Amino acid sequence: MPEKSNDRSPREDKGKKRSVADYFKDCKSEFKKIIWPTKKLTFRNMGVVLSTVVVSSIFVGLLDYGLGTLFSTIMRISK
Repeated sequence: MPEKSNDRSPREDKGKKRSVADYFKDCKSEFKKIIWPTKKLTFRNMGVVLSTVVVSSIFVGLLDYGLGTLFSTIMRISK
């Protein structure tokens, strides 16, 4: 019969409570692994987002104006 080992696997430690300090240490080590975008890439992405917002706003505005005009015309004709 095999002997039971006292070594615990990481799965067994899953339910174990950890301190707040351990949590923040883990957060700090995870933040070091992040590859942050460069300033140039950030501004380029911001330009893409802003242009998409402007184009979408224009589209929705024109759609609103067109449908409003259409419904107004239909309401005038139906009277």
